[in-house]
Amino acid sequence: MIQNTVEAFVNLYKAKASVALVQENLSEAQQRVKDFSNLEKNGLLARNDLLSAQLQASNFELGLLDAENNWKLANVSMNILLGLPENLELVPDSSMIDQNFSVKALDDYLQTAYTNRKDLAAIDLRKKASESAIKSAKGDYYPSLAVTGGYIAADIPEVISITNALNIGVGVSYNIGSIWKTKAKVQQEEARAKQAAIGESQLNDNIRLDVNHAYLNFLSSQKKIEVYEKAVEQAVENYRIVKNKYNNSLETTTDLLDANTKQLLERMNLIFAKADAVVSYNKLLQAAGLLEENTKQQ
Repeated sequence: MIQNTVEAFVNLYKAKASVALVQENLSEAQQRVKDFSNLEKNGLLARNDLLSAQLQASNFELGLLDAENNWKLANVSMNILLGLPENLELVPDSSMIDQNFSVKALDDYLQTAYTNRKDLAAIDLRKKASESAIKSAKGDYYPSLAVTGGYIAADIPEVISITNALNIGVGVSYNIGSIWKTKAKVQQEEARAKQAAIGESQLNDNIRLDVNHAYLNFLSSQKKIEVYEKAVEQAVENYRIVKNKYNNSLETTTDLLDANTKQLLERMNLIFAKADAVVSYNKLLQAAGLLEENTKQQ
């Protein structure tokens, strides 16, 4: 449930950030259309260049519709998950996305997982229960001991008269027919114990695989952020250069629009990479059995 909530929040943040980013680029595209329209009217710009700018603005409008729909769906999904009214508009806090993650060595997470994972603790309890059941079943091999006691009274005329005599006895019973039943019962419990041991071994392997997978995914997400940060810097600088060249008639309108679109895509990739890193980090905590503890600390 915690991990589902984190992922729902990340989807909410990504949807909201996409809307803001597309709106920003749409405003710039619409202003470009106005400028190009004036230039085209005065014969300073070719008609097809104006059409290219209008087409880009239309594509941004369509992209904004999709982004807004995704935002509304993510908002409703988050409200349903939290038990809030569906029409309540949520404002995601970006501080969770921009946090600095403190990551330990892989072996530390593996050791923590073997200690904290609830599924591993549950199967260990099943093993202990099976061992106790085997001991209990083997107990039927031995005879049962019964102690009886009470008071008696007897009155035989002219012979004996007894009142409030204490009567204590010890009895031992053994059911021969239970030998075969007990043997089958013991075998059944031993089979369950072996099954639990095999399950524990498989779970240990799965835990190691889960932690390794989550750890590598998180490292990859951090590397993606570094790459996209450089890509954004490059795209922004490229757009600035292309725009200057375009103003000096050294670049075409197509080059200008392509550079602008590339800048939008790289900025969106960076936003998504940062958001996905939050999911990757929490999946690492989940694999190591630390997610609930980390949530309480926050």
